[in-house]
Amino acid sequence: MSGIARSLQVALRHNAVSWLEQDPDEVTRAELQELLDTAGDVSPELAIIEDADTSDRAVAWRELQDRFCARLAFGTAGLRGRLGAGPNRMNRVLVAQAARGFADFLLAREESPSIVIGYDARNNSQRFAQDTAEIMQAAGVAATILPRQLPTPVLAFAVRRLGASAGVMVTASHNPKWDNGYKVYLGGADDGSQIVAPVDAEIAEAIGKVAAGRKVPELPRSVEYATADESIVTDYVSATAALLRGTPSDVRFVYTPLHGVGWETFRAVVAELGIAEPVVVAQQVEPDGAFPTLDFPNPEEPGALDLAYETADAAGIDLVIAHDPDADRLAVAVKGASGWRRFGGNDIGKILGWRAAEQAKTDGVHGTLATSVVSAPALGRIAHEYGLDYAETPTGFKWISRAPNILYGYEEALGYLVNPETVHDKDGISASVAILELIMGLQAEGRTLIDHDDAFAERFGTFVSTQVSVRFDDIAQIPRVMAVLRGHTPTEVGGVAVLETGDLSGDEVPIDLLRYQLADGTRVMVRPSGTEPKIKVYVDASSEDGTPAERAADAEAKAAQAGEALRVTLTSA
Repeated sequence: MSGIARSLQVALRHNAVSWLEQDPDEVTRAELQELLDTAGDVSPELAIIEDADTSDRAVAWRELQDRFCARLAFGTAGLRGRLGAGPNRMNRVLVAQAARGFADFLLAREESPSIVIGYDARNNSQRFAQDTAEIMQAAGVAATILPRQLPTPVLAFAVRRLGASAGVMVTASHNPKWDNGYKVYLGGADDGSQIVAPVDAEIAEAIGKVAAGRKVPELPRSVEYATADESIVTDYVSATAALLRGTPSDVRFVYTPLHGVGWETFRAVVAELGIAEPVVVAQQVEPDGAFPTLDFPNPEEPGALDLAYETADAAGIDLVIAHDPDADRLAVAVKGASGWRRFGGNDIGKILGWRAAEQAKTDGVHGTLATSVVSAPALGRIAHEYGLDYAETPTGFKWISRAPNILYGYEEALGYLVNPETVHDKDGISASVAILELIMGLQAEGRTLIDHDDAFAERFGTFVSTQVSVRFDDIAQIPRVMAVLRGHTPTEVGGVAVLETGDLSGDEVPIDLLRYQLADGTRVMVRPSGTEPKIKVYVDASSEDGTPAERAADAEAKAAQAGEALRVTLTSA
């Protein structure tokens, strides 16, 4: 039956009123009360609020249904969702339940656990971090909070440096500005990596018990938690700056943190390197959870770097470096003869992989280059050329960071791990140091990053990766669309025959991912985003024929053709 029946309205109102009774946040309480007032009384017996009803009352009931008929799922990415009242939103009730549940999980694992907590500049991040520290400390988990809003890599560094049992970072990373999140790390045998299955399910079960059995006002709190010493930040800065090899030289570049927390820490790293500060994008350099210049603070989103390009053009600079709001991702753009070119995640990933392989050769060490199944196969080619091990993992740095004897890892979504000795997660700041080191060397030779990319193509072949994202208003559409694809395996994509189909949902570590190998060598993969309501299509094409320009044109044409074909398929499914 479509619409909202009276019985569901009764349940929704009951759950909303119960929520109001335990919500410590006056903002979300007022928001929910206004929604209840607009919804008004429940309908008479047998009456239904029809789907076609667009009145304010009907809209309010549908909003209550969205907020209270589901709960944000705790998974390997922790929690992430839109801010607001209700169990299907990020708020202080959900965070309190998560903190106590996670505390119970840690106390069941060891006698005297500890945790370090960080937060970025998003709305409510500091409040969520303080709630977590207070509840953890009262539960018997020794809690330490970072001294101020800081990048996610600093938190990941602190978990290992302080020898903590666990870490929590309050951030929604590159998600839309109205979101926030709760990312979880484990120390000990997990060595500061993000959680993986089955731990996520165990933590989720503990959180569920708290949510079902205890009201938030009943959860004990303590303000006796510790605040980390400033040395944790300076130690991270020193360790990151130490990644640079050779003699530093000034590089002219424009920098933007996209309203996030990257600038203060990155600025300190630049100072320790002894090079000139970049020109910053004035409109975006200060942390601001309102994200006034962009709704989607993701460097991959169209238009996200427009202000950086304008700033660079005005200053006569041809290099842009950008971090996402929590500075765990890096974007790089270079101005060439045909205008600005933002290097994709696979582009920077392979270039930094080549750097890592060269350094391993120089140092006489053996190890692993690692990437995820959705990233381009170029890293495997590098590993083969240099006699290094290669690991292709499930998606996410929670898996990449766990590759045995890892030297370097990356994922196509602008995430790079260049310093596994200090951080077991992607780190946009340390990756920036690695890129600056490369550019310094290229400058000394009168070459650019574009020239270096051409040199890569000459040695390893041209690899072109594109990504198509189809966003859905209703997240419930995503499993339906994936089911349609599984039920109707294509025989061709964009006119090119499909030679092989793989469904990774049945693997030992299941991934909701479909993979198609095409007759022209192109690889196409389709999977739902783990953090946003969209399905992503990853296309990897390569070519070894002709000049570098001809190879690039051939590979780009293959990738574009396959990507457009899948976009049409997804939007019509």
